[in-house]
Amino acid sequence: MPADDLLERMIRDYGDALLRTCYLYLKDYHLAEDAVQETFIKAMKHYGGFRQRSNEKTWLTRIAINCCKNMMRKKWYRQEREELDGTASLDTEDAIDELIEKSCVSQEIMQLDPDDREILILFYYQELTLKEIASVIGRSENASMQRLSRARKRLKKILEGLL
Repeated sequence: MPADDLLERMIRDYGDALLRTCYLYLKDYHLAEDAVQETFIKAMKHYGGFRQRSNEKTWLTRIAINCCKNMMRKKWYRQEREELDGTASLDTEDAIDELIEKSCVSQEIMQLDPDDREILILFYYQELTLKEIASVIGRSENASMQRLSRARKRLKKILEGLL
């Protein structure tokens, strides 16, 4: 398959899901777009090395998560988040509202630690199976199931505090 066709197919099939995942990690629509773009660049660059041990969706999700984590490690990201905490520009409000409509608990998920947030995003937003999640996070299925269970309990505790 020609590279242009491959890229178009991946964007069509996985672009929106990856954008939601990146947004939930980065809490910024424009940074999420950048992370998705970087994901597809890396995927195209390394597609020849994709060994089909996992499916394409889990492979792309792992790349996207790594891109988000790399962005969050950068000093400029931390400084920008501190400066902009609680403020959003008007041009991103519509996009953010659209993303938030996907789930009424996205704010509460954001309060969880990164590991809990990751497993819930993969399970509920990306709709990955436990086997696929295990592949993405590099753990066994049992360990993934345990992490998901713990993350659900922590989220439930937060949600009960709202009632």
